[in-house]
Amino acid sequence: MDDKEKERDTKEPLRVGVAVRKRRRALRLTLAAVSARSGLSVPFLSQIENERARPSMRSLERVADALETTAVELLAASDTARTVDLVSAADEQGLDPAPGVRPLVRGHHQLHALEFTGDRDAGREYQHRNDELMYVVSGSCQVEAEGRAYRLECGDALFLSGGVRHRWRAMTEETKLLVVAVGDHIHATSEPPSPEH
Repeated sequence: MDDKEKERDTKEPLRVGVAVRKRRRALRLTLAAVSARSGLSVPFLSQIENERARPSMRSLERVADALETTAVELLAASDTARTVDLVSAADEQGLDPAPGVRPLVRGHHQLHALEFTGDRDAGREYQHRNDELMYVVSGSCQVEAEGRAYRLECGDALFLSGGVRHRWRAMTEETKLLVVAVGDHIHATSEPPSPEH
């Protein structure tokens, strides 16, 4: 088979390898099975998955059909499949409609991290499925958890295991609080892995 499908998009090549591999593995398909379904060669599919070849939109649609999804879904998943993503301090501050809240991890990942800046009161109680870490970068804040109040100063960190109800508020305008958590869509467990894994 000739691999004319290796055409490159000169504007912005499609980087979807990780998303394609994840989807194929989720369906428990081999590269050969995807090749048979899509009409694209196994070597070309392997190159796509390993980011050594970038498919044209037409080829991506063929891969998506073979994986029982759409090109749009694969492209959306590729945004969250990036393994390296720099969030610069100069990046836009604030999530509409919550100024002073900046995501430090973009996309839908296992890890969530937010930076809260300014004198603010979260105003509500939180309870997350998974563990969370709060770290005060500057200023101070007060956290109520499990019936106790904790005052955190610059450099202090508070760990909250999954299921702990808590609320917090910043104490000063210069307070900068970093909150890092395992995403609620992930089922994290505290059990150690078995020896064979």
